[in-house]
Amino acid sequence: MSTLLPGNIVYGGPVLNTETHSYRSLGHFVLEKYKSYGDKVMMIDAVTGVEYTAKFIYDSIVRLANILTSMGVKSGDVVSISSENSVEFAIALFATFALNATAAPINVTYSEREVDHAINLSKPKVIFASSQTIDRIIKVAKNNAFVKIVISFNSAHGSKEANVYSYKNLMESKNITVNGNFDPPSCNRSEDVALIVCSSGTTGLPKGVQLTQNNILTTLDSQLEPTAIPLGDINLLTVIPWFHAFGCLTLITCSCLGTCLVYLPRFEERKFLGAIEKYRIVMAFMVPPLMVFLAKHPLVEKYDLSSLLALLSGAAPLSKETEDQIKERIGVPIIRQGYGLSEATLSILVQNDDACKPGSVGALKKGLYAKVIDTETGRILGANQRGELCFKGDCIMKGYIGDTKATQGAIKDGWLHTGDIGYYDDDFEFFIVDRIKELIKYKAFQVPPAEIEAILLTHPKIKDAAVIGKPDEEAGELPMAFVVKQANVQLTEKEVADFVAENTSSPKRLRGGVLFVDDIPKNPSGKILRRILRDMIKNPKSKL
Repeated sequence: MSTLLPGNIVYGGPVLNTETHSYRSLGHFVLEKYKSYGDKVMMIDAVTGVEYTAKFIYDSIVRLANILTSMGVKSGDVVSISSENSVEFAIALFATFALNATAAPINVTYSEREVDHAINLSKPKVIFASSQTIDRIIKVAKNNAFVKIVISFNSAHGSKEANVYSYKNLMESKNITVNGNFDPPSCNRSEDVALIVCSSGTTGLPKGVQLTQNNILTTLDSQLEPTAIPLGDINLLTVIPWFHAFGCLTLITCSCLGTCLVYLPRFEERKFLGAIEKYRIVMAFMVPPLMVFLAKHPLVEKYDLSSLLALLSGAAPLSKETEDQIKERIGVPIIRQGYGLSEATLSILVQNDDACKPGSVGALKKGLYAKVIDTETGRILGANQRGELCFKGDCIMKGYIGDTKATQGAIKDGWLHTGDIGYYDDDFEFFIVDRIKELIKYKAFQVPPAEIEAILLTHPKIKDAAVIGKPDEEAGELPMAFVVKQANVQLTEKEVADFVAENTSSPKRLRGGVLFVDDIPKNPSGKILRRILRDMIKNPKSKL
């Protein structure tokens, strides 16, 4: 239960679990956990149906850690992984931790320019790549001398290119002898960086978020607190990309809890629904676009989803209407959403049985402090007053790699300034209103686009929507909607504008117009890429 400290500081209470304190490092913790699970099935590839036991994964981590050591990778080096979700991704990630090296996942959708930007932030010595990304990685690596080795998860690569190796050949080679154990080195918990994840880059090129061993181990301690759902005894579905902070950190935490992860390399409607039915999925990590799919898509009716007990949604706001539609349609008893940032190591606000009001993102997690400040004066505000959300605690990042100015702008006196507008109520439940940079300035009013989007998604003929501010000389900005219609329906711009006008106050009306599009551009976690929509206004020839 949260408490209010002097000066309007909200405190989430102490973390009682200290299990990770008895381990030398994150790598030591992961190895010991996998070793303890023995023949338990820990991962299932939902596409191939192949099951992987803890023993197989442990043995693979040990072998790969020894192979990387023989290749000159040591504590403090950086290893990148550019791959869709796969058991090889997990093994490469955990082997990197075992070495006390730094893992730096790379978004598989990145262009060559974006890959080049990402690796020049983290400077990896080794890059693992899948068949989807290997050609791009090899091409970019040739122009960056700090990349010494590329390892392909695709067995077809490895022999033709210098310094490009086949993962399969390395793991099966009889020329490399490995004993059955690996002794991870000790770490400096507060200083050694375990993970570099790219920020979402919704306003420009991504920044490299440095998460320390302590950031992740502290988060693991808070996740290991007892929960109502026995996470160690269930099948959990994950389709969130593991190269994304949300996906990568849930991979780490769920693996260490002993949960069986049923994974998909990407979202495909029938495979997603089929996996829930076949593997009797109890819980799934979701993002709002997937929740909207469950709420509205006709295909959902053809599958047995009765095993679902809980859906955990993050990365972007989830409307109450979508939540209610899912509960009514599928009968999922528990739907929880949370709020987190890459810069804060997974979620920092999470709904629970005592904090799940409609529209809230829950209560502050244990071990954390929060405050809400006036965006103009910096004054700390009290309950039910809207301002910028700021957080403090052991989960806050070390900083942005190679960007002192951005780090100093984000972390001030130990407080992470999120750039998100929100408030907490009298029961210490938090509510997110919008991003500071995304608020639409209509005359003297600040209009949250997320509020209008939530209203649009309640329209039965609207599949998806996004709202931005359209520049206007007189008003400053006018709310403008981009709308994706449901299949085979008739819907006019006037109908959309009238629907919003009937459900909002005057400043929130769509005076900037309505544009029908095929898709809303989003990053892999489901956040709307508003800069692309703004570019469309500047360049009307652009299409979605």
